[in-house]
Amino acid sequence: MSSVAEKLARKSSRTVNSKQVRLKLVYVDFWSAVKLSFLVALALGIVLVVGTFLIWMVLSQTGIFDTLSGLYGEVSGEADFSITETFGLAQVLGFALVVALLNVVVGTALGALSTVLYNLSVKITGGLLVGFTNQ
Repeated sequence: MSSVAEKLARKSSRTVNSKQVRLKLVYVDFWSAVKLSFLVALALGIVLVVGTFLIWMVLSQTGIFDTLSGLYGEVSGEADFSITETFGLAQVLGFALVVALLNVVVGTALGALSTVLYNLSVKITGGLLVGFTNQ
C-alpha cells in the first residue's frame, strides 16, 4: 500500500471528537454590511440586465413580437403597428438598467438599515445565539 493510502486509512479509522461552541452575535460592522449588500445588489442588477436582454432576444428570434404585432393590428385596426418599434431593444434595456440602478441603491440602503436595526435590537435581546462545531 502506498503512504498516502495508509494515511487515509488511519484518518478514517480515528474517531473525531467534535467540540460544539455556542457564541452570541452581538455586533455587525456597518461598513462590512453596506459593502456586502452593495455587491449583492450589484450582482442582482447585472443579472437583471443580462436576463432582460436574453429574454428579449429569444422573443425576437422566435417571432413572438411579429405575431403579437399582427394580433394587435387585427384587434385595433392599425395595420402598420409594430411592437419592436415601440418597445425596441434599446428602450427595454434602458428601462432594465434604470430598474437595476434603483435596485442597487435600494438594496444598499436596506442592507445599511437592517444593520443599524440589528445593532440597536441587540441592546434589547442580547444578540443572536449561534452554534459552531469543530470537525
